[in-house]
Parts: sequence; C-alpha cells; structure tokens
Amino acid sequence: MRSIASCYNEHAIRVSDSYCSGPSNQPYLSPNFAPSTPNTVKCIYKARLSSQRHLLLTLTWSINCLGHGLTINVSETVLKPDPYTHRLAKSKGSKTFKACNSEIEVIWDVSDARYINGPEPSSGFSVLVLLDSQLCLSLGDMNMIHTNEEQNPTPEFTLVSRSEIFLGNNSVYSTKAQFCDKGLAHDILIKCNEEGRHKGLRNPELTVTIDEKKMFQVKRLRWNFRGNQIIFLDGLLIDVMWDLHGWLFNQTSGCAVFMFKTRSGLDCRLWLEEKNRKFEEHKVKERDEFSLVMCACKNLD
Repeated sequence: MRSIASCYNEHAIRVSDSYCSGPSNQPYLSPNFAPSTPNTVKCIYKARLSSQRHLLLTLTWSINCLGHGLTINVSETVLKPDPYTHRLAKSKGSKTFKACNSEIEVIWDVSDARYINGPEPSSGFSVLVLLDSQLCLSLGDMNMIHTNEEQNPTPEFTLVSRSEIFLGNNSVYSTKAQFCDKGLAHDILIKCNEEGRHKGLRNPELTVTIDEKKMFQVKRLRWNFRGNQIIFLDGLLIDVMWDLHGWLFNQTSGCAVFMFKTRSGLDCRLWLEEKNRKFEEHKVKERDEFSLVMCACKNLD
C-alpha cells in the first residue's frame, strides 16, 4: 500500500467551514447503525525531562480472546525505535528494564479498570513511567499509586500520535480525539456506505462527522478512493486523508486507512494578528504535531 501521504492532490484540497462546537460525553452514535470497536489502540507520548531530554513512550492497548493486554516501548526517535517491546502481563505490578541508556521503571494498575469502547481503559486505572527515578509519564488516576511528589513532580508530556485498528467487515468507525493540549475532546464518526446502485454496481460514499456535524462527504469512492480534505477545528488547520483502495478492491483482506493530522509551522493557523505575530510564531514552533490514524481491516476468514 502506498503511504497515505500520497493521497495529497493540490487540486482537491478544500477547507471546510469554520467549526465551533462543544464536546459530548460519549461518541455520537446514530440509532440506525453501531460503529465498530477497535481491537488495538497505540498511543505515542512525547515526554520532556528536566535535563531538556526528549523521550517517546509508546503504549499499546489490545484485546483478544485472552482478554486485555498492554505493552510499552521507550525510544528517543520515531525513525529508530527501540527494538524491544515490553509486555505488562499482570493486571497490577511494576517492571524495570534498560532503554535509551537509562533505567526505565513502569508501575501500573488496571485491576479495576473500566472500559467503554475498545481496549483502552477510560477510568479506574493508573500507569506511571520513570526514567532514572524521574517521573516522565502519568496516566489515569494518580491516587491509585502512591509516589513521592517532591522527588517526582508533575511530568511534562504530550500525546503526539494515536493509532486505532479495527477488525471486521463493518464500515462505521467512531472515536474521540483532542488535537491540541488546550483543545476540546471531539467525537469523530466515519461512515462508508452505498449512495445507490447503477446497473448493479455499488457506488459507496464517505462521510466524516465531528460532534454530530457533517464536515464533508465524498461520493463515487471507486474513483475517489484516495484523497484529502482540510478542516478547521480549534483554530487549527487539520488535514484529513483517506486511502480506501484495499478495502474496495480486495475482497478478503483489504484495509481502509484514515488520518487526521494537525499542520505544523506558520501555516497551521488561518490568521495571526500583527501585534501578536511574534508571540504566536513562538508558540507555533514549540507546539507538537498530533496525528490520529484509523485503520480498518477486513476479516481474513
């Protein structure tokens, strides 16, 4: 499969209407269909240490016939990740290993975790990661695990990437995403269905909805199976890309890929007031990009 970045077509780029909406507590679900549930969720966090060192921590939540699973990988760059991924087998415990020339300690407790949709817990869990005794990542309920607050102040980290894998032949996918640190958590709904039949041929279409508002719709997907659209959300330009070639033309094991990616650099905002330009430019350079990837794979059987 070609890289989804190859979906770009400068003649097809359009910016959707300015969008401002409050989030809902749960993903928007139409009564006419139920979205698929992801089997695997991979989150990459960028941690900033007091020594100005940066680390990438990858947590992968999964679910299968044996139950829920969690693995962790620690590296310094996406281009050269650490080859060792460590599985946290028990529902509660601690694990120490070497990575990036440092000692990594992971403390976790998912024994009372609650799940809404998918393998990633929504509440009742805690995951802490320390590098050389310095806390660099804390997720969930910090009260579940006692730490020395003087030695381990609040860590500075950012979610820079989230990937979700769906298995099955359903064509409706739902998730939540926050595209910037101070932004809202938005409900995203993607639906691929048939817009009608012509001489016995299916004519599927793609609809992307955020917080119950239709952002854009793509018809005749057998011709437009790869493409991109720009949406305006939380004051940011976000590229939405899709690649449905495998899903449409491989009847047994094809995949559909969707990506939401914030823009970096000075073109990520539609305007900058002159008096605040230097300040805004400084903030733009410091802000990390965020990408959401949703991959839907057909059953192999």
